[in-house]
Amino acid sequence: MADVKLKCFACGTLLTFAESVSRRDECPKCGEDVRVCKNCRFYDPKVYNECRETSAEVIREKARSNLCDFFQPNADAESENKSRDNLRAAAEALFKKN
Repeated sequence: MADVKLKCFACGTLLTFAESVSRRDECPKCGEDVRVCKNCRFYDPKVYNECRETSAEVIREKARSNLCDFFQPNADAESENKSRDNLRAAAEALFKKN
């Protein structure tokens, strides 16, 4: 089985797991839980329940470990953070006072 990679939602550390992400796994840098909604590819704060998987149960604490059957590590977290940083930099440049 291939390595599982994801980026910690809290500190941004790139994490690699041998097979899968366990409910008990924690980020070695910041100590946050890893198998959380905020590290899932279905997490989206702009949709109902903050989850794009319509069959998933409602989970209130998105940054706490849970047993969601639909959890899939978000492999695109790094590129999402880069695009967010690029958008922020563009907005700051646009509204920057000279």
